Amino acid sequence: MTRYKPRAKKKRLIKKGGQTKWAPFWTVPKKYGKGRRVHPGRHTVVKRSWRRIKIKA
Repeated sequence: MTRYKPRAKKKRLIKKGGQTKWAPFWTVPKKYGKGRRVHPGRHTVVKRSWRRIKIKA
C-alpha cells in the first residue's frame, strides 16, 4: 500500500479493523448464562484477519 493514504480510505480501514475484535467479556454470561465458559470471540459477528480475507477499501 502507498505511504500516504486518502482520508476516506483510512476511515474505512479503521472501521473494518474495529469489527474484527472480540466481543466484550461481560457479554458471555449475558448470552450463555453464569456457569458457561465460552470464548468471547465465538459470538463476534465479523471474523477477519489481514492475512486471510482482504477488503475492498
